[in-house]
Amino acid sequence: MSVLVIAEHDHGTLKGATLNTVTAAAACGGDVHVLIAGHNAAGAAQAAAQIQGVAKVLHADGASLAEQLAENVAAQVLAIAANYSHILFPATAHGKNVAPRVAAKLDVAQLSDITKVVSADTFERPIYAGNAIATVQSADAVKVVTVRTTGFDAAAAGGGAAAVESVAAAADSGLSSYVGSEIAKNDRPELTAAKIIVSGGRAMGSPEKFNEVLTPLADKLGAALGASRAAVDAGYAPNDWQVGQTGKIVAPQLYIACGISGAIQHLAGMKDSKVIVAINKDPEAPIFSVADYGLEADLFAAVPELVKAL
Repeated sequence: MSVLVIAEHDHGTLKGATLNTVTAAAACGGDVHVLIAGHNAAGAAQAAAQIQGVAKVLHADGASLAEQLAENVAAQVLAIAANYSHILFPATAHGKNVAPRVAAKLDVAQLSDITKVVSADTFERPIYAGNAIATVQSADAVKVVTVRTTGFDAAAAGGGAAAVESVAAAADSGLSSYVGSEIAKNDRPELTAAKIIVSGGRAMGSPEKFNEVLTPLADKLGAALGASRAAVDAGYAPNDWQVGQTGKIVAPQLYIACGISGAIQHLAGMKDSKVIVAINKDPEAPIFSVADYGLEADLFAAVPELVKAL
């Protein structure tokens, strides 16, 4: 049978997590189909059709899907679930909101946060904050899976020529309603898609120091800004900057950790980064155990010097 990927999109364009999920889907075997559930989402459907490895795009367009409410998206997935052996979601906030509803309705066990496809019914996933890898096997007829996108390369966004097929949009479930949203404007790259991330920890001391010291470095490198949970809890940085087990899982080409001790919760969110640079004045800081380059120094002196040198 075929494999279904539930695309993450903003109606006009696809989000990068969809490309990584397509790669995971291809490893499951069978044709890869992509579901675009939205309203006036023809742009996202056309973008999905161009992804290499995608055989078909299913486009469900209706007002009930305009706000991507989890109950309505889940109903849309369930309407076509019988045609698929695997249903894959990116392990993002949206994917983790919809996938359990689908799994519960299908009466199957969800396979969460997979990082490798061993075979069509066997997968690897991190446990204990990434310190161990569990190999899990499912005998369920339909595998409902969330994919840790940092574990898979992104599929090529161009070169494909999949057919786009319209499917009937699910009716509004009436179980939830959209009230409003507060969108934080950010001129920097989105954290989970950024190639370079500059992160600060509790040692930054204040929101003012966080911005004063790290913003010039991020500007020089064209980087996204991140933070440890301790820095977020202290109010030095907003919640959507948090990197870690309870924040965002990232794997950029370059991760610069400034004043971050390297608690296990933080390491779980960034240790797959290609190159890790740690700046910390504590030589015993656990962050140095995963760093490719470590600088034992006062970050308030070292970071401005680094900015001048760039």
